[in-house]
Amino acid sequence: MTAVDPDRHVDERTARKVAEQARETRWRHPSFGRELFLGHFRLDLIHPHPSGSAEDRERGETFLAALREFCEHTVDGAVIERDARIPDHVLTELKQLGAFGMKIKREYGGLGLSQVYYNRALMMVGSASPALGAMLSAHQSIGVPQPLALFGTPEQQREYLPRCATGAISAFLLTEPDVGSDPARLGTTATPTDDGYVLDGVKLWTTNGVVADLLVVMAQVPGKGISAFVVEGDSPGITVESRNEFMGLRGLENGVTRFHQVHVPKANLIGREGAGLKIALTTLNTGRLSLPALCAGAAKWSLKIAREWSAERVQWGLPIGKHEAVAGKVAYIAATAYALEAVVDLASELADAGGHDIRIEAALAKLYGSEMAWLVADELVQLRGGRGYETAASMAARGERGVPAEQMLRDLRINRIFEGSTEIMHLLIAREAVDAHLAVAGDFIDPEADARRKAQALAKAGGFYAKWLPTLVVGKGQVPRAYAEFGPLAGHLRFVERASRKLARQTFYAMSRWQGRLERKQRFLARIVDIGAELFAISAACVKAAADGDRAVELADAFAAQARVRVDELFDRLWRNSDDSDAALARHVLDGRFTWLEEGVVDPSSPGPWIADSTHRASTAQDVHRKTP
Repeated sequence: MTAVDPDRHVDERTARKVAEQARETRWRHPSFGRELFLGHFRLDLIHPHPSGSAEDRERGETFLAALREFCEHTVDGAVIERDARIPDHVLTELKQLGAFGMKIKREYGGLGLSQVYYNRALMMVGSASPALGAMLSAHQSIGVPQPLALFGTPEQQREYLPRCATGAISAFLLTEPDVGSDPARLGTTATPTDDGYVLDGVKLWTTNGVVADLLVVMAQVPGKGISAFVVEGDSPGITVESRNEFMGLRGLENGVTRFHQVHVPKANLIGREGAGLKIALTTLNTGRLSLPALCAGAAKWSLKIAREWSAERVQWGLPIGKHEAVAGKVAYIAATAYALEAVVDLASELADAGGHDIRIEAALAKLYGSEMAWLVADELVQLRGGRGYETAASMAARGERGVPAEQMLRDLRINRIFEGSTEIMHLLIAREAVDAHLAVAGDFIDPEADARRKAQALAKAGGFYAKWLPTLVVGKGQVPRAYAEFGPLAGHLRFVERASRKLARQTFYAMSRWQGRLERKQRFLARIVDIGAELFAISAACVKAAADGDRAVELADAFAAQARVRVDELFDRLWRNSDDSDAALARHVLDGRFTWLEEGVVDPSSPGPWIADSTHRASTAQDVHRKTP
């Protein structure tokens, strides 16, 4: 038996090194998001709004029509919520539709949909049942099809992609009981043998893991690093020890999977040994777009309910939507729904067009979509009042329309955690946003660099900033008639241009002030990222409105006005905040200084360790893995 120490320590420098080695360090293609953080508003990279081919649109619309028929007549979201399980006949019909192969090329039996239409399909399925949308997303966005399409050998693609296209459900296994966003501490091992590898370890929160036929597993190859493998779900030694239950997404087939002496052939290694984390991060560059698509769908549904209810419900002699307090919520929901769709559409079109590096755009879409959709759902619950807090089944039982607003709020909450929590997304995007600064600073901010190296780095940085800083002083945003082709939206784009330069200047000031310590100013960096996200969303909404025509201008204008208020507040909070006193208080709380404040309550938590044992051993649990039809 091989034991893995659950308290194994990896120092901060080692953990950072693992993460740095996995990220793509080169910018081979232009990036609107990167330029935005550098103070360069490259509208030419996104306007005119890109659009796919006529063939892609025709194929996509044909599938969406069939999918709508399926969602309206086959999917019963209330049954999935009640039974906490997606019925077998729903999965069978989904497979017959080809929904498990939406993103898989036609040469492998898939539908070959564009990223745009794949996301629109997820939007539709997710509105019928968020759990069903999550299953399809996990299968195709991060499961076997995506990494194999990007990194698989021709043999791997020929063997596995046709199976995935016809309904062999896949899952992605990275997280462990004691490892979330710190992959340096990954405990699952892949020990080389003469003919392959032997896997040992435990994986937590394996979405689709309870029903998966194929797995992508991340494991440490001793001396080589994290590596990725395709593993058959029914391989000897694999045990799905439990099916997890959550606040929302009650139909999600998410479990705990244990590997004990699981043999994996050499041919099942994806890419090379040690490339697993890079494969995972690259997969997520476009894979992350599925979550904002589901979030945009939730916002669009929330708008429908808000509109209908606010016109129907009368209080104090008026429909509630005509009272200013409620009207503000309706306006926020409508404007945000348009912006979230604009963000995911633009990022998806850029992905389809090729020639763009969308790592920042996709990450911003995930971050912004998950945060804003949650706020939209919360406003819908408030707008619905007591009925917003009540379950759809309860309302239906007394003869009212069963509106699952509270379920939507619960279902959306996980998106702020899934595939990179908001906090991790802030750090990931911030790292990319300040990449140019770190690259030129180099040894100057490296605590281990000697005086000579620091001096050389300082000279290099001086040359960079001497050329870059003057570009941040004036720009097109200060020209009164700039962007006139956007009509009433031109002023918002001028604001984005000015704010982009201001954002870059503030980043430079922070770099000058804190140098290498900037990476520890996580709340400051989060605000920098949030400003960039708002600017990206304003840009996307305006560009989409220009393509959509007059019908959309009012929505984009309202959203931009709302977002500009948030941007101004975030700029103000960059330097006027309680970060230092909050950090001090947190240290004192963790030191136990205020345990007296916890007196007077009881803790209903069940006994047990905070983190389950992940020692390498044979499973003693009953296997709850099940085959789908």
